[in-house]
Amino acid sequence: MSVNQVSVPAREAGGAQALHTAGESTKPSTWIFTGVSQVVLIIWALLVIFPFAWMVMTSFKTDMEIIFSPWTLPATLQWDNFVRAWNEAQIGRYARNSLVVVLGATALTLLVSSMAAYVLSRFEFPGNRFVFYLFIAGLMFPVFLALVPLFFVVRNLNLLGTLHGLILVYTAYSLPFSIFFLTGFFRTLPSEVAEAAIVDGASHYRVFFNIMLPLARPGLIAIGIFNILGQWNQFILPLVLNPSPDNYVLSQGLAFLAIQQGYQSDYSALFAALTITMVPTLIIYVLFQQRLESGLTTGALKG
Repeated sequence: MSVNQVSVPAREAGGAQALHTAGESTKPSTWIFTGVSQVVLIIWALLVIFPFAWMVMTSFKTDMEIIFSPWTLPATLQWDNFVRAWNEAQIGRYARNSLVVVLGATALTLLVSSMAAYVLSRFEFPGNRFVFYLFIAGLMFPVFLALVPLFFVVRNLNLLGTLHGLILVYTAYSLPFSIFFLTGFFRTLPSEVAEAAIVDGASHYRVFFNIMLPLARPGLIAIGIFNILGQWNQFILPLVLNPSPDNYVLSQGLAFLAIQQGYQSDYSALFAALTITMVPTLIIYVLFQQRLESGLTTGALKG
């Protein structure tokens, strides 16, 4: 029997098997599951998008339109709502305070967590795993259980009601996950480059800042964005540790504004303030979505 005579039945068998596999992939249960999942995702997207879109639309209305025509488009765009929210409602000051706290805390978190993660992943010393798991244990500790002792610690340090006090607390709050996340990057970074630099006479500090830290940039960007989004929306910590109205961050300012504007019936300024607060986080996520997802995925795979 020739080779061609043998190959023809083999090809026919392979084709039949491929058709059988394709038939299995197009079973009714498969497309039913796909259709149901898509419908659920569409409904979920509408539940998320609709309140945000309605809030933005309402921020351009007058108070009378908000009360008597809540579902219609604004007759004219009321840009003065944002001016009042920024100046009279002091959202501008709250935004500056939040910006100072979040940027300071994020920078300090990245510096401390990257140094700790580098040491824990690259150096073997007694208690290495114990220190690592001690940081991980911080992820399982609810923050509200530490509010009372944290309040007295911050007060005894004369940091109560100060922006730098919030920066330190935000940093401590963000360290456990940041160290856990960055450790995965540093464990798999190529060690040959660092070893060659040490042989050439570079110190460990220079190796870290000039070689290893740039290599871990995807992880630093991802965890930085993650911390910015989380710290920008933080409410319970500043509520307890920042009682000074002059140093209110945006979450506190909005809570205060909701009460104040409710009594004054200035709902248009309130919705404008909500839009001012939420739009920056949305813009940051849209701009850095791919970097955030790729960094988190890479960190998960490396960890």
